[in-house]
Amino acid sequence: MTWLGMGLLLGHVGVQAADAPPSAARKTTAPVAATAKAVKYTSVEGITEYRLSNGLRVLLAPDASKPTTTVNVTYLVGSRHENYGETGMAHLLEHLVFKGTPKLPGKTIVQEFARRGMRMNGSTFYDRTNYFETFAASDDNLDWALKMEADRMVNSFVAKSDLDTEMTVVRNEMESGENNPLMVLWQTMTATAYQWHNYGKSTIGARSDVENVKIENLQAFYRKYYQPDNAVLIVTGQFNEAATLARVERYFGVIPKPMRVLPNDYTRDPVQDGARQVTVSRVGDAHMVATLYHTAPGAHADAVNVELLAFILADTPTGRLHKALVDSKKAASITAMPFNLKDPGYVFFAVNLNKTQSRDEVAKVLIDEVEQLASKPITAEELARAKTSLLNEFEKGLSDPVNFGVSLSESIATGDWRLHFLRRDLIEKATLADVQKTAQNYLVASNRTLGHFVPTEAPVRASIPPAPDLNQLLTGYKGKEAMAQGEAFDPSPANINQRTTRTALPNGMKLALLPKTNRGQTVNGQIVLRMGSASSLAGKTELASAVAQMLMRGTEGMSRQQIADKLESLQSKLSVSTGNGNAVVVDFESRRDKVGELMALIRSVLRQPAFPQAELETLRTEWLTAVDEERRQPQALAQKQLRRALSKYPKGDVRYVPTFDETVQAVQALKLEDLRQFHAQFYGAQFGQVAVIGDFDAAQMQKSLSEVLGSWNSPAAYERVASEYQDVAGTQLTLETPDKANAVYLAGLSFPVKDDHPDAQALILANRVLGGGGLKNRLVDRLRQAEGISYGAGSFLQLNSWDAQSSFGLFAIFAPQNLGKLRTGVSEELAKWVAQGVSEQELAEAKSGILQSRKISRSEDAALAGGWVDLMSHGRDMVHVQTQEDKLKAVTREQVQQAIARHLSPARLVQVYAGDFAKAAKP
Repeated sequence: MTWLGMGLLLGHVGVQAADAPPSAARKTTAPVAATAKAVKYTSVEGITEYRLSNGLRVLLAPDASKPTTTVNVTYLVGSRHENYGETGMAHLLEHLVFKGTPKLPGKTIVQEFARRGMRMNGSTFYDRTNYFETFAASDDNLDWALKMEADRMVNSFVAKSDLDTEMTVVRNEMESGENNPLMVLWQTMTATAYQWHNYGKSTIGARSDVENVKIENLQAFYRKYYQPDNAVLIVTGQFNEAATLARVERYFGVIPKPMRVLPNDYTRDPVQDGARQVTVSRVGDAHMVATLYHTAPGAHADAVNVELLAFILADTPTGRLHKALVDSKKAASITAMPFNLKDPGYVFFAVNLNKTQSRDEVAKVLIDEVEQLASKPITAEELARAKTSLLNEFEKGLSDPVNFGVSLSESIATGDWRLHFLRRDLIEKATLADVQKTAQNYLVASNRTLGHFVPTEAPVRASIPPAPDLNQLLTGYKGKEAMAQGEAFDPSPANINQRTTRTALPNGMKLALLPKTNRGQTVNGQIVLRMGSASSLAGKTELASAVAQMLMRGTEGMSRQQIADKLESLQSKLSVSTGNGNAVVVDFESRRDKVGELMALIRSVLRQPAFPQAELETLRTEWLTAVDEERRQPQALAQKQLRRALSKYPKGDVRYVPTFDETVQAVQALKLEDLRQFHAQFYGAQFGQVAVIGDFDAAQMQKSLSEVLGSWNSPAAYERVASEYQDVAGTQLTLETPDKANAVYLAGLSFPVKDDHPDAQALILANRVLGGGGLKNRLVDRLRQAEGISYGAGSFLQLNSWDAQSSFGLFAIFAPQNLGKLRTGVSEELAKWVAQGVSEQELAEAKSGILQSRKISRSEDAALAGGWVDLMSHGRDMVHVQTQEDKLKAVTREQVQQAIARHLSPARLVQVYAGDFAKAAKP
């Protein structure tokens, strides 16, 4: 089952010069005599809420175990609050508050984000808008973030000039969503299910509203809702609580309390009185059937019961729908999305199938399985499994202060942050009778909306309860004991090197262990198995991938479901994938008291796979369905064309890029005996590496790994598959993708450089300035900020650590009618980059952003484990990392410009454009 969050995430946001700010005309606030002081309101499980006299609520959740801090501001305004003709306004405003204030004019905000290496985002959904930034913990970074958020709360430029540019960016984002069958069907079905409430309208809004909204309306919306009494400030991670509270008082406390009174929303849909159905027909190969059912407000206990029902019905591989549809080969996959919202929400079930499978049959099975729970009641085993999974996810969330702080936004939007913990309590208390009653009330025919994405006689009405009284619900609520804190870990290369023990298992497999005290006692690790050679693996690319994908689908003693249940009981995660060339990557996450049992499970998964025939057929169906869906998607087509253009290996070579048809033929030809023979011939551990980071006993871990991997050897010889430099001439390729509103641009070239080349660090900085800085780079400045033709654009650089064969490329999404503007913009920016190089300011900001971002990555255990595996495979350690960073710090402007000239000629780019250009060219 796939669990999706459907908020509109703002991945790239920029700032431009703006007109006079609406803040100059603010007259809805009362003056204050002095800075507002924070008063403690309540405390639950390590989180303390303070309140300022101007209405601002402040949540502080200190955690010194990671050297990062996250600042999050949640405003209680979303698409639910928009009026007729103003849909999409909350989302538009989310974009515009990155455009500066009188104290932070122009591009100051995004430049500071880049310079400080901050990871930031903003998102808008039905009931809320939130902004957050995660950064390396320091008083300076925290001070700037709090000051900036307080400033843009009431002083943002919301200007006509910025709206004109950003409107087209949002329109491009809208077009991108229109390429996604699931998004299109979901939006259409909610519009059918809700007659009056704004939950029936997409957060991104109607195209006509976005294109015609008046700046005066947007300014009034901003002044009305972006106020301290409509906001919650959350600070999580490493910080001094008293000093932070003082900063909050200093920056936010001077904002006056507004005199306006926010309206009380009262629009509610009547109880649905009959089944509804809608069909969406568009060009493409994706087939989908979905159902939607209205449910209780998110604060109601029934909302938690619906989450449990969604798991019981749609989990992979244990869910009833998965067994009835996927295991029976009637469909490819199941998706479930329970929406717990401020007002009555809904639960959404979607089934993905290929063109050979029957939509009518799938619709019948889907409806029967969901709506016949009265005659087929849930079992105690099903409920226990669902509760275990949801509670495990809750605990894992508490272990990550970054995601935890941001996730509180959803509970705040529902009514109160303490609902986050109350939800856990309700999951624990849920009984079979409670959940069964919930199913029989909501999952009925009269409450259903059925949707088809294409190439009830006796109505039983649901009873939707009102939202409960939160004061009564939460009075005296204390929650449980706060999770134990981890150590304050220094992520410097020197400390990591000193703290890590590097050795080898009995068979020669290289090992790195870094034990440390973690919040939640978490453990992360990575195992890489290296096998075969270019000659012995010839013609076996899809076979190798299939073997890796089948490992988690059954062992000699456990079924796929039993493996999934075991991982849930161990509160652990395990994944297996194929790496570049001839490698298999195993990533795992666990806890100190569970990791020993997880090691035993990993042994079974890797060394004793059962390769069930039924699971191979399920994998084959999923694989072929995915290929069919990619055939008409602009991004997939462009990626395939670019990879084939840059790779000239012969068919059968492990480095060969197959066509869609060739992949289909290879997948259809997979045989069980071939999978078993491949595993027996190639799998073993003696040529690989393993790294474990986190809360564990080093001696016990080494012993466990020796038992799991230390005597397991591959019969086949290993020889790394080399990457040979191929000189490919530049060219332009255009691909037509009919009926696709969004187009894709991809470009790339190869050049003979390794990651230890004298120009390597200069090339990294050059790429960062051109298009690798996320929020602040030249391509975004031109294509998004200045011209408003692309929601996302940038460049990428992949330096090969083994062979002199690296790659550089560009990407952008855009409307097909803007093809000419895109070509001109990219060409001119590349020419300027090659001719002039980078400025001193750009160079300094690129260095700062890269170094701080790497520091954050080293504080993430999973990323650090992967980093150690890579270093060990090259015979390197963290001294190499420090050396490379020292070299990066020393790079000059002249070195950057010389490196660009030597290696990255735009004339050598293979450029691919995929979109509905024929339709755009029509008058």
